Amino acid sequence: MFVLAKPEEYGKLASLACGLWHDAYDELFGSEQVEYMTSTMQSAEAIAKQTEGGYLYFFIVEGGQTIGYCGIRPEGTKMFLSKLYLCAEQRGKGLGRRALAEVAEQARRRGLSSVYLTVNKGNERAIRAYERFGFVRADSTVTDIGGGFAMDDYIYEFKL
Repeated sequence: MFVLAKPEEYGKLASLACGLWHDAYDELFGSEQVEYMTSTMQSAEAIAKQTEGGYLYFFIVEGGQTIGYCGIRPEGTKMFLSKLYLCAEQRGKGLGRRALAEVAEQARRRGLSSVYLTVNKGNERAIRAYERFGFVRADSTVTDIGGGFAMDDYIYEFKL
């Protein structure tokens, strides 16, 4: 299900991210903020820089078709689940649950104690999915992301 993205595929990954983020967030944030976020955080260059800092990016592949992507980074005793996006037509099929299970397995293989993530407080669909999987709300945070934008997020954690 997870296929590690190679440096020469970061452009393809950035293009996929742009479409998935606009689909997921235009109604929540507005297209101007989504465009800012994808151009600064999910461009091929930004992805390359993040991987230099320990991030791992994966294409999510099902039946030979790329249906989403995931970004994770080990941090001390925890795994940070930075990104997990599926194409809209693939949601509701249990694939998100399988992807979360794969993230947990990636953390277990590294001997880590938990997986944590941030999710926008208004992203009710994602919050429901994380809670159904077993993530528990641990905290909240507001982060200035530049460009006059901020993220108002919950922090969720899944103990392994």
